[in-house]
Amino acid sequence: MADRDSGTSPRPMRESMGWAVWMRAALGGSDLLVATFAVAVAHGVRFGFDSDATLTGGPWSPSYMFMSALIALGWWWALGIGGSRDATVLGHGPQELQRLVSASWRVFAVVAMIAFATQWQISRFYLLVALPVGVMGLFVTRGLWRLWIHAQRDKGYLQANVLIVGAESSVRELEVRFRGGRRAGFRVVGVASVPGHTEDWSGLDPRITRLGSLDDPLAQATSVRAEYIVVAGTEAMSFEESHKLGWALEGSDIGLLIAPSLADVAGPRVHVTPVAGLPLLEVTAPTFVGTRYVVKAVLDRLGALVLLVLTALPMLAIAIAIRAGSPGPVFFVQERVGLGMKPFPMLKFRSMYADAEERLEDLLEHDEGAGALFKMKNDPRITPVGRLLRRFSLDELPQLLNVLLGHMSLVGPRPPLAREVEQWEDNVERRQLVKPGLTGLWQVSGRSDLSWEESVRLDLYYAENWSLGGDLVIILRTIYTVLRQSGAY
Repeated sequence: MADRDSGTSPRPMRESMGWAVWMRAALGGSDLLVATFAVAVAHGVRFGFDSDATLTGGPWSPSYMFMSALIALGWWWALGIGGSRDATVLGHGPQELQRLVSASWRVFAVVAMIAFATQWQISRFYLLVALPVGVMGLFVTRGLWRLWIHAQRDKGYLQANVLIVGAESSVRELEVRFRGGRRAGFRVVGVASVPGHTEDWSGLDPRITRLGSLDDPLAQATSVRAEYIVVAGTEAMSFEESHKLGWALEGSDIGLLIAPSLADVAGPRVHVTPVAGLPLLEVTAPTFVGTRYVVKAVLDRLGALVLLVLTALPMLAIAIAIRAGSPGPVFFVQERVGLGMKPFPMLKFRSMYADAEERLEDLLEHDEGAGALFKMKNDPRITPVGRLLRRFSLDELPQLLNVLLGHMSLVGPRPPLAREVEQWEDNVERRQLVKPGLTGLWQVSGRSDLSWEESVRLDLYYAENWSLGGDLVIILRTIYTVLRQSGAY
């Protein structure tokens, strides 16, 4: 275990994976409360809270009270074995919510099968109340837990310590990803090279422990209190060495994660295919046509129409405030680049003075952005009314008309300006393989606080990996982001 030249002191256990134990217990408690509440509401709505109704049919007729207790306990148990409380998914909205829904459906499917086998006549209305009430309750409580977990991880707590093994370039990129995705819950505490190889770690954070060659995985991981060893995609480690690494950790509390040389591909496009004992990753190519795009287009237009009706009066008040605040039109129409690199007129409420475009050239030297996107936190071209509109993203509301007209989607990449497109590097245009969005990953991941490179990466990731479920999560996260006013200027 040579070459520990720039070590860090071990983290106290309360900051390490010890938190996962009590976190699972806390989540288990809240899950049980939600399940109990859901079946109690269903029982009360269907039979009355003082009712002692019993199931009909079958050789034995238990009471609904007894059945409700069994369903609540079974629901709680299914959420546990379904992995919804696992440390690896806590704080990850889509994965956690998917496991919640999957476990809930399975519980009620089992209840239906038991009823069929025993010929019990379970009230369908009772089940139709219990399931949605319980799922919504789980979404709300887990959402609150997620906010708390994110707040703690932003402070550096509730992190799992990891030791990364691999070549310097792969380790460096993986360390940057972990550092940028702190809310995922992984903290790099050490790095090591593949046995028989040496690496120059001079460019890494000096607080990360260098362990030299990974010759004794269990001892070296224990020395830095790592809960996981992460193998960064490398050709230097043979199949046999990978196998030996897994054997070395057998029986310990240290997990093994493999990071393949494959980035920004979502789970639905990745499938594991076992071939002669090797887990091969099959990555399906992204598609940009098909039924799901038709469904997305229909939902976009319906959603835009409903939102336009609901926001008609607030938009009228905003228009009056804009006209009263400064001379000029209510709307700002700007050409943006949309699907297939085709331009379209994008609508916004005017948030700047009427001569803003003419004054841009004088402000370019104060650009706080990176790459092709101009950013300036204290832009003097923004009106007082416009600053308030931007803080809550209200200036974007007229884009609902763009969605209704088919220029945009409710969720998608950020619609770029033509001058931005002229400065794009290779492959950035792939973000235009889907319609630009009123909101998107860029909106819920930092908004204007993001660097140009990170904005592009998120847009490309969305374009190739989007799903209807993911869009729903982004919309819910957008509401929270707007209310927090984070990254808006």
